[in-house]
Order: sequence, then C-alpha cells, then structure tokens
Amino acid sequence: MASEARVHVIHENPEWIPPLAQALIAEGVPFDEILLTEENGYSGLDLDADPAPGVYWSRMSASAHTRGNPHAKDYTRALLSRLEASGARVVNGRPVIEIEVSKVQQHALLSRAGFDVPRTVAVFGRERLVEAAHDFAPPFISKHNQGGKGLGVRKFDSLEEFEAYVASPDFEEPIDGITLLQEFLVAAEPFVTRAEFVGGRFVYAVRVDTSAGSFELCPADACAVPGADGAEPAPLFALREGLDDDPLIARYEEFLAAQGIEIAGIEFIETADGRRVTYDINTNTNYNPDVEAASAVSAPREIARFLGRLLEETR
Repeated sequence: MASEARVHVIHENPEWIPPLAQALIAEGVPFDEILLTEENGYSGLDLDADPAPGVYWSRMSASAHTRGNPHAKDYTRALLSRLEASGARVVNGRPVIEIEVSKVQQHALLSRAGFDVPRTVAVFGRERLVEAAHDFAPPFISKHNQGGKGLGVRKFDSLEEFEAYVASPDFEEPIDGITLLQEFLVAAEPFVTRAEFVGGRFVYAVRVDTSAGSFELCPADACAVPGADGAEPAPLFALREGLDDDPLIARYEEFLAAQGIEIAGIEFIETADGRRVTYDINTNTNYNPDVEAASAVSAPREIARFLGRLLEETR
C-alpha cells in the first residue's frame, strides 16, 4: 500500500521545530521530519526510487555547521536535486538553498532587483583582509558569507583594531573561507525590521531592538540568551505595525516570487541619512513568541495552512 501523502520537513536543528510542529498538528496537516544531521546518520538516497508522496519543505540553515552538521547543506543540495528531478513539490527548493548559504548571492540578487544594499567586499581567505579593509572608512563591519546567528559579525572603529583582530587567535575563520567587509549603517532609531512572508505573501513585520549593539538577531525562543545572573533576557522583538501597504513590502513580494522563495524573512534598516537598506534574507526563518502573542496572525499557522493547501493539491 502506498504511504500517505504528507509534509516532509527537511532540517538539521530539532530545537527550531516545536512551534512549527504544533501549528501543523493544530491544522491537521500530517508531517514527518527528514533530519539531515551527522548524528542522525541519514542513510542517503536511492536515486532509482520514487520519493515518498507529499510536499517537501526545506528548512536548511546556513549556520548548520555550528551545530556539528558541516555536511548538512550538501546533503540538502543532493536531496533537493533528486526531489525536483522526480517532479516532487518542493517549498524553498534547490536554487533557494544557494541563496540561504551565501550572502554574496543575496547581495547580488537584491542589488540586481534595485534594492539599496550595503557596500560590501567579499574577501577570499585571510591574507588580503587588511588590505581590502583600507577601502572602508571606519567604522565598518565584518561578517561571514555563510552566516546566520550573527556569525563573524563584528564592528571595527579603526583599521588598527581590525588588523589586530585578523592577526589574533580570536579571528573567526568562515566555513567557506569568505569574509565580507561591509559599511557600518547608522540607524535613525536603534532597531532593524524583519518582514515575514509565507506563500510569498506578507504576514507581519518584527521590530528588532539593536540598542545593546548585538548582531545576534535570531528570533526563535531557542536562541534566547539569559540576562545577567540568569535573569530573563529583555525582549528584543516586538510587532511592528503599519507596513501592510508599504511599497517596500510589495517589492519584496515581487522579489520573492521571482526567486522562487515561498517562506522567508527579509531584514532591512532605516538609516540616519534616510536610506532603507536591505541586508539579509532568511529562508529558514523562525518566529518569536512575544511577536506571535501580539499578532492577530500566527506565522507558523499560516505556514501550516499554506503547506496543507499544497498537500491537498498533490493529492
């Protein structure tokens, strides 16, 4: 007997799944998980067998290597290639994983689409980093090309400070050897905005407080860092109202459709000199419980409904 069609969630971090699993259960959408971790010992692909029926949703993260899963991204590439070749319905498919794992790719696509993006230089290896930094007037920042979780993001107030960092044991080697140097954007107010989309449509926007100077902007409950003496951390994420009819949101929807990205969060900053600069695309986006509680619409429930509709279409 053929197996029941279901949603197959492709990922490598079980800590991020519970809110999404709860939403799928609440909406009555059958699902399972394809856990692409070293520990799980994923057995691989029978390239001559048809995949299990249903909808496949890729939630692979650019930061997988920081959780002991350095090959998970390549496993995902292989799996998505096979699924798409077989005609399976894939959400955030094979081209999207390349956007998730490369800020160079994100920058190129956003720039080509006409968005204001930060001036950025990608440096291959460590040897020419200091030389490349001379093209930036301090302050400037560094970040990893294959990032997430604020990987490698640091602010430098002088070239001397950066040179000392590059020569020190504290230097964070990027997993793909590519470090980005980027202009430091001064916000008009101490926050950035993350716009969430499901099925390519805007759900809500999140105001992310940056007054403490942190670059760790993961909104998931599992990412929360305790405050001093183990106290509850101050809330960094809040619902941002008033963007539903903003032209920038409509442009993001057009951009996502053009790139085949169906579920994502896009981050932008409004600068002191009047720019609206887009700097990050998260295709394995997570959702903050404080924002969910304040919003009339639940992003995980919207995902569950979207995937449920796709599942019905496959039947």
